[in-house]
Amino acid sequence: MVPTSDERIVAPDAVGIPAKRPPRLSEEIDSLLVIIAGRPLRLREMLSVLQGRAYMFLLILLSLPFCTPIPIPGLSTLFGGIIALIGLRLSLRMKPWLPARILDAELSPKLVSQLLHAAKKTAKWIEVLLKPRLSFLVDFLLLHHLYGAMICISGLLLMLPLPIPLSNFLPAITVVFLAAALLERDGYFVIAGVLAFVVDAAFFSAIFLGGAAVVNWLEDWFGETLDPNHEQPPEVLEEITTQE
Repeated sequence: MVPTSDERIVAPDAVGIPAKRPPRLSEEIDSLLVIIAGRPLRLREMLSVLQGRAYMFLLILLSLPFCTPIPIPGLSTLFGGIIALIGLRLSLRMKPWLPARILDAELSPKLVSQLLHAAKKTAKWIEVLLKPRLSFLVDFLLLHHLYGAMICISGLLLMLPLPIPLSNFLPAITVVFLAAALLERDGYFVIAGVLAFVVDAAFFSAIFLGGAAVVNWLEDWFGETLDPNHEQPPEVLEEITTQE
């Protein structure tokens, strides 16, 4: 089950010292960067550092690298599978769990460093916006079945090897919004996550139903913009030459 706010806050001591603020995601990422120090990292170690909020943090960390409109081949299948498994357990209101084989798999220092540095930049932006509000959307535990199911489906969509712009971004941002909402009891992020999931579902439905026509349309709109090696049409090149 997702930890409650009481479980996430360190209780004050007997002399009335205020409760210590739980570490932010960017601070947790800094701790992980210190730990790896040029060596491989296991997911088990990562979860140990993240402690009580481990699996929500892990969902965000695995999703943040894909919060870009450019597909990242190779990683989406692995990370999407882990996200889907965690989401499935959450949808059943069961404690998140991963097989020992996944927990003990080593990630290369270079890969982990790249992922964590990219994740830290996005995490700092998210932290500015996150705060408890409309918390009833998080505190009503029956809704966690729905949130877990959306996370699970987003993970499955992330696993699809589709070389199409936004095919990684939309499922990933859905997971980030929902996991962040559960971490900080932020109802605004719940709403953002649900809306992102609706767009996500419409996007993939259009691809599956429209097939090649939709893919060509997406490539026309996004492919040329995102491809630095794209050649300009002859008429554009001629115009540029004339101006020079």
